[in-house]
Amino acid sequence: MSVVAPFPPPWDRRPIATFDRNEFTRILDLYGRMVAAGHWRDYALRIDPDVAVFAAYRRHSERPEVRIEKRPALRLKQGAFALVGEHGAVLKRGQELGGVLAPLERRLMRLVG
Repeated sequence: MSVVAPFPPPWDRRPIATFDRNEFTRILDLYGRMVAAGHWRDYALRIDPDVAVFAAYRRHSERPEVRIEKRPALRLKQGAFALVGEHGAVLKRGQELGGVLAPLERRLMRLVG
């Protein structure tokens, strides 16, 4: 048998951390360029009440190569955005998404001779 879970009452709803349209477009644009370059093959998206995570994978059976995290609770302290490496080390943190994505975009630069 199925169990029906009731919706929480309106006064008990907490805001959920999500990427807005511009942030998500920027992340997916980078993801598309990394796929075209052959670096990434898969991604996952996790939305929780306190954190939104975009994880990019080289292969689907591994740990994510990078995670882009948004934690709105840290926006006044360390910055809402963080770039987390494969082993859990925070590679970059900041208030602006562009600055956090800069190390990944540098991988795509090539010299034209």
